[in-house]
Amino acid sequence: MSKIETLQKVLEQEAITTRKMLSRVPDEQLDWQPHPKSMTLRRLAAHVAELPGWVGMVFNTNELDFQQNNYAPRTINDSKELMQYFDENLQDAREQLKKAEEDQLDELWTLRSGAQIYSTEPKEEVLRMTYSQIIHHRAQLGVYLRLLDIPIPGSYGPSADETGH
Repeated sequence: MSKIETLQKVLEQEAITTRKMLSRVPDEQLDWQPHPKSMTLRRLAAHVAELPGWVGMVFNTNELDFQQNNYAPRTINDSKELMQYFDENLQDAREQLKKAEEDQLDELWTLRSGAQIYSTEPKEEVLRMTYSQIIHHRAQLGVYLRLLDIPIPGSYGPSADETGH
């Protein structure tokens, strides 16, 4: 299996779990946040949904400079919009991986804020970090749902809600 095929396989595996988790986000709690320094449920869920879009950003650029980026998070108003946003980003990631070439994975990609460089890594490593970010923020989303007493789905096996424990 090529590296690209492995990245495709992992994307599809994580998409199943991510879709289940995002589908539990309640419309009536979107502005809830567990702490003033935490994202709102709306922002966190939208971030989880947007992260597959990083696959294309990594393949099509050589850096992300926070000082030069006019990033504005998408505002999600309900679960239907959330799932559509996730599906758009997932489809883009699939298309980017389909047309990607193995040698692109060795190209360097930099994360910076102006002159301050946070990291310069091969694109393969940045994609691995992107997948890790999906998993990390999806786990945060699970904590939010637990605090709201919303049953959470299993990720790599059944959750306590699914087993009754």
